[in-house]
Amino acid sequence: MSETTQPSKIAFVADYLPRKCGIATFTRDLHHAVATQYPTIECGVLAINDLPEGYDYEPEVRFEIQEQRLLDYQEAANFLRFNGFDVLSLQHEFGIYGGVSGGHILAFLQEVNLPVVTTLHTILREPDSDQRQVMDEIVRQSERLVVMTERGHAILRETYGAPAEKIDLIAHGIPDMPLVNPNALKDQFGLEGKEVLLTFGLLSPGKGIEYVIRALPEIVRRHPNLIYMVLGATHPNLVRAEGERYRRSLERLAEKLGVSQHIAFYNRFVELEELKQFIGAADIYITPYLAEAQATSGTLCYAFGSGKAVISTPYWHAEELLAEGRGVLVPFKDSTAIAKEVTGLLADPTRLNAMSEGAYALGRAMIWSETAKHYFESFRKARVDHRHHHGPRFVVQTLAQQSIELPELTLDHVERLTDSTGIFQHAIYAMPDFAEGYCVDDNARALLLMVLLESSGHDTLVRRRLATTYAAFMQYAFDDNDRRFRNFMNFDRQWRDEPGSDDCFGRCLWVLGTCLGRSKHRSFQTWAAGLFLQALPGLEGVNSPRAMAFGLIGVQEYLNHLGGDRKVSAVSDALTRKLIRLYDQQSEADWPWFEPVLSYDNAKLPHALIFGGHHGGAYGERALALGLQTLRWLVAEQTREGVFAPIGSNGFYRRGGVRARFDQQPIEAQATVSACIAAFEATRDPFWRDEARRAFEWFLGRNDLDQPLYNPSSGGCYDGLHFDRVNLNQGTESTLAFLLALAEMTSLEISTVALLAEPDAVAVA
Repeated sequence: MSETTQPSKIAFVADYLPRKCGIATFTRDLHHAVATQYPTIECGVLAINDLPEGYDYEPEVRFEIQEQRLLDYQEAANFLRFNGFDVLSLQHEFGIYGGVSGGHILAFLQEVNLPVVTTLHTILREPDSDQRQVMDEIVRQSERLVVMTERGHAILRETYGAPAEKIDLIAHGIPDMPLVNPNALKDQFGLEGKEVLLTFGLLSPGKGIEYVIRALPEIVRRHPNLIYMVLGATHPNLVRAEGERYRRSLERLAEKLGVSQHIAFYNRFVELEELKQFIGAADIYITPYLAEAQATSGTLCYAFGSGKAVISTPYWHAEELLAEGRGVLVPFKDSTAIAKEVTGLLADPTRLNAMSEGAYALGRAMIWSETAKHYFESFRKARVDHRHHHGPRFVVQTLAQQSIELPELTLDHVERLTDSTGIFQHAIYAMPDFAEGYCVDDNARALLLMVLLESSGHDTLVRRRLATTYAAFMQYAFDDNDRRFRNFMNFDRQWRDEPGSDDCFGRCLWVLGTCLGRSKHRSFQTWAAGLFLQALPGLEGVNSPRAMAFGLIGVQEYLNHLGGDRKVSAVSDALTRKLIRLYDQQSEADWPWFEPVLSYDNAKLPHALIFGGHHGGAYGERALALGLQTLRWLVAEQTREGVFAPIGSNGFYRRGGVRARFDQQPIEAQATVSACIAAFEATRDPFWRDEARRAFEWFLGRNDLDQPLYNPSSGGCYDGLHFDRVNLNQGTESTLAFLLALAEMTSLEISTVALLAEPDAVAVA
């Protein structure tokens, strides 16, 4: 199973024990089954309260929703978002949520930006208009719909138009009980030598128990030792409405028929372990429900899967489960038929035992551990299916269009992440994360942004102050002894490592070369040149392809300003030769690349060759051609259905392996923008301009999830595109990636307008 599709934090929304309700029991059992089967997954419950005081819940209940309080549903959606849940398991039945026909749950679903798996415990074939509206919206908002019977599957398709491909048929789970002889358990109830008939569940008029009581005179005439156990408290809603009137009516009926001594009422809600004992002691389980339209019965599943012979009226679930002789079906409201079938089964032990053993064998596929596996697969599919659209998709820019609308560049978030020492590495949402400290990688990137802004005319006092801070950090990171850059610094200004990686080293040379080549401030040029030349010898020993590429870009930026420096030119040629050799060694016909894997910052490899080749050098023509060739292959690999889809960091893409689609990182989009702009500047081929635009629009929402990465309210960029959502942290690397891409795109659009204004612009555009 792919790690990107596997949920890590699941929220269950429904009634929950100790509330006395079948849905509450189901949700508790489902939660426990999933949590037990997948112990590394965090599971939490949002419980629906029907009482103002709520209930004494177990610790897994993380949030309580007052049934009729609409605001609670909206707050619950925020709770899920703030706590990082990535899948929602919703139990639905009319009557457990507030509003008209339970419509309050729709407000919750509209606010939840999560994949939703809805288990439908009731599926009405003839809903009224309000019920239909609620169901239609639930079907629309849910990625997956779980039903427990084929009949429910059919009604969901035929009545509500639900697509068959989003419906999962998962049997109601049952506890894993051994198959026992009922006589071994009867003594604990004082029923030794008795034949036992059982009905259990919350008591209400729709259960049809009166029809079994009317059948008892005939049954006990033939089986005088029979006891009918009626287990379960009266439904709480019925108690609040009319007290125990229904139970008393059953007791009076038994007295009137002279069978009181053959019926035992257990007026309580029993926990699972005690329930197992009751079920185990029964010879026959009976469900005499009155309504056909019962899509699911948990009590039926429990009894059947525990190996009980079952007699039932033909409501939908029973008709399906007990077909082909797996149980006995009797007409609705037919006491005579009930008496006939009960006495017939009790008189035929061979048939009774065969039915019991057959039910038990089939029930092994229904135990909760198996049900949990099916639900987990449904959760995984929901993450695959989850796509919340935020407005219309971007239209692919055509060659005839001269420009795209770009956001206004703001340094608000960069300032927020920067203190007097430097820029922090990470953020918690939009706040700097002090615990992770600083790194020279990000301070170098931040300095690069300041230089690009200066060279494009955005030379403000804020920019100058920030540039000085980042330059000072780079200077302090440089170790005069080994001429390398340390990378990671704690919040207390203590270095964590000695020294940084090759990639870190190459990136610093890239930025220093750019400072020299593009800054208009003489003092900055002088500082950058001095530090660049001190560090330059270290480039000869780097082995990382990206370090070579970073260094080569920096060296060429230096040479664009001081082209006569032969020593630096020799380094440029050496780095170019190394990259070309890497390509020659690693590439194959179906893999024209420098390494056996596409990993991170991929576009920087062709970018370096394009940039260096465009500006000359001993390998200029070969470098430019190879850079363009490999970049064209890379952008094709990173385009899906017209959308830029960079190689995901969760596994990357190894030759001959599976391409990781997520987690997509902003640095990949920025690197592609930069490389395509370099290709456009070298060739004036509009293909590269359009590819740069495509990659940049990934930040604005033209991506696999149709969700923007750039947050205009903060000025920051989110940290990546997960399988089903955006990472809401706005760290430094991501924010700088967006701002660097924006700065380069702004320059590109300005140059494109100028180019199109030239007399021969038609041929170019």
